Amino acid sequence: MSFGTPALLWALPLLILLGAIDLWMRHQRTKKLNRFLPEALRERMGAPGKKNQRNLRSVLFYAGIFLIGFSLSRPQWGFSWREAQREGLDLLVMVDTSNSMRADDFKPTRLQRAQWGIEDLIEEVQGDRIGLIAFAGEGVLQCPLTLDYGAFMMNVQDLFPGIVPVGGTNLQAALNKALDSFDAESEADKVILLITDGESHQGNLTPVFKKLKEENIRVFSVGVGTPEGSLIPMDASATSFLKNRQQEVVKSNLNEKVLQQLASETDGLYVKANPRDFGVAEIITEGLKPLKRAQLESERVKEMEERFQLFLLLGLGCLLLEALTPLPALWLTGRQQA
Repeated sequence: MSFGTPALLWALPLLILLGAIDLWMRHQRTKKLNRFLPEALRERMGAPGKKNQRNLRSVLFYAGIFLIGFSLSRPQWGFSWREAQREGLDLLVMVDTSNSMRADDFKPTRLQRAQWGIEDLIEEVQGDRIGLIAFAGEGVLQCPLTLDYGAFMMNVQDLFPGIVPVGGTNLQAALNKALDSFDAESEADKVILLITDGESHQGNLTPVFKKLKEENIRVFSVGVGTPEGSLIPMDASATSFLKNRQQEVVKSNLNEKVLQQLASETDGLYVKANPRDFGVAEIITEGLKPLKRAQLESERVKEMEERFQLFLLLGLGCLLLEALTPLPALWLTGRQQA
């Protein structure tokens, strides 16, 4: 058995706990009542079976609530196969992992905010093939273009400053790695999502612009950081900061010019992120949605059979019986009084 919304299963122990508390409180009230009026005397005074009916009502009520709550978790068993067609882009995400991404002008760090932004983006790009390149002094393909978003996100979460062994920031080398990572035979639009503070200390971007135009690859650049900049802490306590060769403390600033130029030269889009809004909505609506999505090969998709209806009906049935249970007791009492 599997569940469509397993998170709701956590509410079931709470229902069981509430039911147990209610039964315990009933038991305590009965004990107190027995001190003043013995149970045998109460049975002779009241209608026959009244205690059993009261217990039955409690069981039916809590069973009904439990079954309805269980149905909300969408239990599933059995499956069927169907043919599904996929359409999508080829989207290669490039993430700057140089030391400047340690800067905390975006809390907790620029890189952490980038990782959270990518996580939000993934929820909106279902059907697109997506890959990951980490870069600093060179580009390293962490995840080839894939439809396995779980594997992609595992690689995103594993990013850290220094994951690329070559230090510095070389946008030319990183973009050349991206160019080599696309599928040349794919008919889908190709997009590079470049996430960086724009500080590039090595390489020449002019030949890269030419290649990007020739292959019709758009660059959507996201600027992470502030123009005012920030020092670059090298430890969690921020007691040590990055220094240059002259032992001067380095301050990292957002360089928007190069990112704007990349977007402009490739008919792409530049988005300036901020600590509260990474710009995902703008990337989706203005950047990705208008692009061509290629028809990918059809595939067989396993669909689980929903069985929540059975438990929902059982739960409603229990509540209905609980509501009807007092009627026979009233009828018996009336017959005896007559």
